Amino acid sequence: MNRTEFIIATACVLFLAFVLGWFTNWLIHRFTRVSASDMGELDRMSQELHEAEETRDKAITYLQQREAELTNQLTQTEAELRAAMEGLREARHEAEEMRSYVDRMQGTT
Repeated sequence: MNRTEFIIATACVLFLAFVLGWFTNWLIHRFTRVSASDMGELDRMSQELHEAEETRDKAITYLQQREAELTNQLTQTEAELRAAMEGLREARHEAEEMRSYVDRMQGTT
């Protein structure tokens, strides 16, 4: 094999490798290409996900506000209960004092 035949054989091998690579690339892109309907579906799913995230954020905000309101209401109710219990304690103490006063008054007559 002389020099010219070697160059021609090498050129043919390189050209065949190039054609095989190009065909493989075309074939891969042909099968993995995203169609317009798939893109539309991806856009729709993206929009739905965005709306779901917004709804979730609104729900979290609402729950935080509601929790703050209920905590405030519970604090007020507990304060009212403490005040009512203290008033009841004082009323019982006064009633006991009145009973003892009445008993002393009845015992002296």
